Amino acid sequence: MTDDALIAAAQVSKAWPFEEARKILKRYPNGKPNGEPVLFETGYGPSGLPHIGTFQEVLRTTLVRRAYETLTGGAPTRLVAFSDDMDGLRKVPDNVENKAVLEANLGKPLSRIPDPFGTHDSFAAHNNAMLREFLDRFGFDYEFVSASERYNSGAFDDALRGVLRAYDAIQAIMLPTLREERRKTYSPVLPVSPTTGVVLQVPIEVVDADNGIVRFEDADGTVIEHCVFKGGAKLQWKVDWAMRWVALGVDYEMCGKDLTDSVTQSGKIARVLGGAKPEGLIYELFLDENGEKISKSKGNGLTIEQWLTYGSEESLGFYLFREPKSAKSLHTGIIGRAVDEYWQFREKLATQPIEQQLGNPVWHLLRANDPQAGGAGESLPVTYGLLLNLVGVLGAHATRDQVWSYLANYVEDADPAAHPALDTLVTCALAYNRDFIAPTLHRRKPDANEAAALAALDEELAATSDDADASLLQNIVYEIGKDPHYGFENLRDWFKALYETLLGSSAGPRMGSFIALYGIGNTRALIAQALDQG
Repeated sequence: MTDDALIAAAQVSKAWPFEEARKILKRYPNGKPNGEPVLFETGYGPSGLPHIGTFQEVLRTTLVRRAYETLTGGAPTRLVAFSDDMDGLRKVPDNVENKAVLEANLGKPLSRIPDPFGTHDSFAAHNNAMLREFLDRFGFDYEFVSASERYNSGAFDDALRGVLRAYDAIQAIMLPTLREERRKTYSPVLPVSPTTGVVLQVPIEVVDADNGIVRFEDADGTVIEHCVFKGGAKLQWKVDWAMRWVALGVDYEMCGKDLTDSVTQSGKIARVLGGAKPEGLIYELFLDENGEKISKSKGNGLTIEQWLTYGSEESLGFYLFREPKSAKSLHTGIIGRAVDEYWQFREKLATQPIEQQLGNPVWHLLRANDPQAGGAGESLPVTYGLLLNLVGVLGAHATRDQVWSYLANYVEDADPAAHPALDTLVTCALAYNRDFIAPTLHRRKPDANEAAALAALDEELAATSDDADASLLQNIVYEIGKDPHYGFENLRDWFKALYETLLGSSAGPRMGSFIALYGIGNTRALIAQALDQG
């Protein structure tokens, strides 16, 4: 396939990364002026540790970046991971050690608070290191930028000068959006007290915009004049966001639905500062299994570590790729399906025409950290769902070696070294079984008709060769379910009975595949146990 054919297909693709990338193409039909790279940005608040929301924002932004590069035949791009570490610490996070250190420094910029973990120069430096380690773990291509470094070095001074010059215009944008009480103290510029080091929420008077001089009442009540340059102040959130867009030249940044109003107001402020709001996607937020908004304080979310305990990194990327404008449930129950759907799409990839490949999530995910990645389809010899059923019947104390011994019934060259992706999922399935399946597993007793059908299945299996393939075994199961003698209204009822009486679940795999994997003799033993209950 030629580059021209790929670009032509990308220009009309309805995959959301291409739709987002075309916004940038419309912004710069002839490329960014002077050949500068298009700048993508993601933001991070280092008052807490990186989490699944951090991952999804960097991943999704990277996918748009790669889509833009595809559309333009390789136009230059950059991705900046921006840490807002000049923010004043408003409250002490629950998940830190030595809370007294943070309590004694509330209100100060995160980069000027000692590290309660005792490993870095500041609390922000510790969390920034965690962010970089987190992003590096997943192989993201990015540049790290610290707000404190930019403020303290004077790199933002010219942008701050612009804010002071446009002070009244910015107030005119922001004040109508605030409650009356808030209006009395609101200021776009938050001076850092020279006496306490705290970021002050106080009204200011601009004395000399060009030299950064403002007048305000310090923490002790003294009215002082103070220079806001070189780290002497930071900006309110919406003003800060707009200033950053203009100062850095940001062309694309996405955010969650909860920041919709911020996008609107910051966009207006960016225009006042002589710039423009970047292109971007406003994505929906995560929900828990009860449909409630995920809250870090409630602890009703799902961490990266939890996902990677029970599923693969690829499956997480796949889940986050799909439908970013729709609210997504985020709990352990959705992991298994995401794993299997990822591999279904990956297997399809090699046989799809280019137009369909560009709509395949796997095409985008493979290129996230390797723009030259190929499109070869690969498949798993066993689905994750089938693995879960296998470890479910093996019990809570099943081992990796035990699972692989059963896989030898079904998989050629059943060696973990030959199937590393499958081996990863074996470990995940064992963990999921241990934590969720085994503690609640219950196989119900079959009713009379079901017992008769199970006995018939046992008889058929007894007469079947041990090396029978999954298709033959599936046909045996089908024929019994279709026999009117056993009274099933449809095959679904028969399979549900098999799942509930043999596997202890309400849903399950193709039974022919399960029997081939578990073994005819072992399956007959399961049937015997079920019939003994009857």
